[in-house]
Amino acid sequence: MEKSRINIIAEIGTSHEGSFEKACQLVDAAADSGADTIKFQWVYADEILHPKTGFVKLPTGNIPLYERFQQLECPVSFYKDIMEYVHSKGCWFCCSPFGLRSLRELLELKPDFVKIASPELNHYKMLEALHDWRNEQKQRGEECVPVILSSGVSTLADIDKAVRILGCEGVSLLHCITSYPAPEDEYNIRLVTSLKAVFGIETGLSDHSLDPVLVPVLSVACGGTIIEKHFTLSRQTSGLDDPVALEPEQFALMVHTVHQTEATFRHYGESVGMERTVSQLSEQFGRERVEAVLGDGVKRLAAAEEANYGRTNRSLHFMRAMKKGETVGEADIAILRTEKILTPGISPEYYDLLTGKKLSRDVEDGAGVQLEDFIL
Repeated sequence: MEKSRINIIAEIGTSHEGSFEKACQLVDAAADSGADTIKFQWVYADEILHPKTGFVKLPTGNIPLYERFQQLECPVSFYKDIMEYVHSKGCWFCCSPFGLRSLRELLELKPDFVKIASPELNHYKMLEALHDWRNEQKQRGEECVPVILSSGVSTLADIDKAVRILGCEGVSLLHCITSYPAPEDEYNIRLVTSLKAVFGIETGLSDHSLDPVLVPVLSVACGGTIIEKHFTLSRQTSGLDDPVALEPEQFALMVHTVHQTEATFRHYGESVGMERTVSQLSEQFGRERVEAVLGDGVKRLAAAEEANYGRTNRSLHFMRAMKKGETVGEADIAILRTEKILTPGISPEYYDLLTGKKLSRDVEDGAGVQLEDFIL
């Protein structure tokens, strides 16, 4: 039997909630369900959010989102040990860093893949550091660590800037909608084909929709070779992403149908393979819905994520209250997600320009940085 070209990623993320035992249970279930790669998130709260970012609603009540991320922080040894366990199950290990510290510590472990999540697509400091690390690997004659970029809540220009920083060699791109859950009808799956044509790199899908078949299968039909899907032991547990994750039985169904689709295209070719796949899905979901999910292949923000643009991805925020005339140091502003209640700042690309400059007015702790705050 010909080996599959599809890399199916089980995104465990932080569903382990800091428990190594639960992390191993999740790895066991993901491997048994057919995952090729198992992915985690390397969390330090201060790399992601400002402490005043707002609250998250959990079954136990509302708690500060920053505090929730603090609860998910794990030592380096956790990731080292879980990577070894993933490898013992015959799977690849992938992990998302969220800042310079987590990136450095992750790279020192030599993961099989580094995943840049959608909100970090414009964390230019981190992308530049990753590029420099890969360049050093190349100069030493080593194989560069492969990078997977997600492109939710982003424009084509945003994606282009990230790809220009990282380069195309060993870089893959995932189409994504940053909404939890993401509506299937807004997925515009033909973007998997379009993005491959625009950037000339391998493409796939990071899928936050709830159905295990419709969106993943169509991504394969459109030429995708990577599928990332959140994975949990139960949607009823309290992990941040558990409500939109697949349970083992659903994940196994996705793996099975994806490989079936791949075999159909291998046997019949692209044109007939697409025709047969669309026909089969139409019997199950209806032709009109299948065509809506396929979309027109033009990159735009999906309606479900449009309001999140600028809030979910990164911008500059003040880290303390400051007075007019004070000079801003490197620790006084940070590249963060805005998220709940704060006001978004300007693009992270201005970070170096603004450090060392004097303030033109008083600013509040947590406020989004604006050019008008500075004497330029």
